[in-house]
Amino acid sequence: MAWLPPGRGLQEFYAPQNACFGCGPANVQGLRIKSVPEGDRVVCRWTPEPHHEAFPSVLNGGIIGAILDCHCNWTAAWHLMNLRGLETPPCTVTAEFRVQLRRPTPSDRELTLTAWPSAIDGDLVTVDSELTIEDKVYDRCTGKFVAVQPGHPAYHRW
Repeated sequence: MAWLPPGRGLQEFYAPQNACFGCGPANVQGLRIKSVPEGDRVVCRWTPEPHHEAFPSVLNGGIIGAILDCHCNWTAAWHLMNLRGLETPPCTVTAEFRVQLRRPTPSDRELTLTAWPSAIDGDLVTVDSELTIEDKVYDRCTGKFVAVQPGHPAYHRW
């Protein structure tokens, strides 16, 4: 398995200049999630701010979608990198994703996003994930993420 310095997220280590709204360390107005491998899963701990709310004390569904999308995308890239023995993750993009908003997600506590690949077929990785607070599942996401090739606008974005 590839090495990552302790306490560092995949995004800040492999893509420090990335300006993505959800996961880009270089986007000072973005969400700046940090995805950290833990065994065969990738985990993100993130705390919303009041401006991320849909209404008082409840996180906006679009924000939930954004953090799950980015976190799952990095999970796909990390697993492809390790599977192929690469030194850096391939640039991956979202082909599709589905979010299940199971119950109102509180906006006043730390969220834990946990993601894992459920299938890998060539450049296509299917990732499942859960957003939990204190071990209670609030939201789920399943997505397909693909490693892009030269000529794609996202190729070498990190």
